[in-house]
Amino acid sequence: MKRSIALWLCGALLLAFVLELGSGASALSLPGALADLWQGRDSVASLILVELRLPRALLALLVGAALGMSGAALQGLLRNPLASPDILGISQVGALAAVLVLYYGLSSRAWFVLPLAAVAGSALAVLLMFGLNRRHGDSATIILCGIAISAVAGSLISLALNFAPNPFAMQEIYYWLLGSVANRSRAELLLALPFLLLGMALLWRQRAFLDALTLGEDTAHTLGFDTVKAPRLVILGCACCIGAAVAVSGNIGFVGLVVPHLLRPLVQARPSLVLQWSPVGGALLVLLADLTVQRLPGAQELQLGVLTSALGGPFFLYLLFRHRAWFR
Repeated sequence: MKRSIALWLCGALLLAFVLELGSGASALSLPGALADLWQGRDSVASLILVELRLPRALLALLVGAALGMSGAALQGLLRNPLASPDILGISQVGALAAVLVLYYGLSSRAWFVLPLAAVAGSALAVLLMFGLNRRHGDSATIILCGIAISAVAGSLISLALNFAPNPFAMQEIYYWLLGSVANRSRAELLLALPFLLLGMALLWRQRAFLDALTLGEDTAHTLGFDTVKAPRLVILGCACCIGAAVAVSGNIGFVGLVVPHLLRPLVQARPSLVLQWSPVGGALLVLLADLTVQRLPGAQELQLGVLTSALGGPFFLYLLFRHRAWFR
């Protein structure tokens, strides 16, 4: 990637993060709040910034980075440009595991139960997709299997909602599933942070393997890569990223599909560079989407996942028509 493009991308991310800190339902002077924090004054502005705005902005940044990086890793591992957490049903299975934990009240037993359940569900779905890819390998089969898995997970989630113990629990789960980083506190941020950082670190270490994998598994093996262990680490990294993101923000769709495709022409389609810059692109996309939902008119704030799905759905159709030869 050219240095000028990289600087523009990083500058845009920094600007979006600052704008996110200054956005919200209540008016806030960001310089004044920062000055209060610097001088140790307990003010309403500093409290809003630390307790509400900062966790939301950091969570949007981290979730976007994790989803973007997971999408790039899945596309490199499966060698399928349509692979993404939501299209393959990985996010939905992770959401199903999280809903079951919420439904049965298991999340109150320990802080790690909810993200661990979502990570386990996501890992199961990634393993299934990887196994199907090695057995069949064609894009049409993988995408159709992903749609089927997503449909089954969605029906089971609907079943859980139908038998929710009370309407308040049903409403809470429903709005959580739509995907959002609103009304999140430092508790949710700290809940997801270890899994997100672990997942992104695992994926980062496999970037050279993804480059070698473009030449085939046999060639990657002759180049010195462990073609058994490395895919497992990629699967674990994707599961940690997707599961933790789903556990705290619900299902924010199509980030993992859109971001790698937008970045690929800028890095000559090299998987390691796509993986390297996808966290920046994913964080920028989610921050911009969250800024948009806060500024849309309406009595109630639009859920973030609704906006990303509205943008990603047409993009997915565009990719299908552009590469329709895959499905012949």
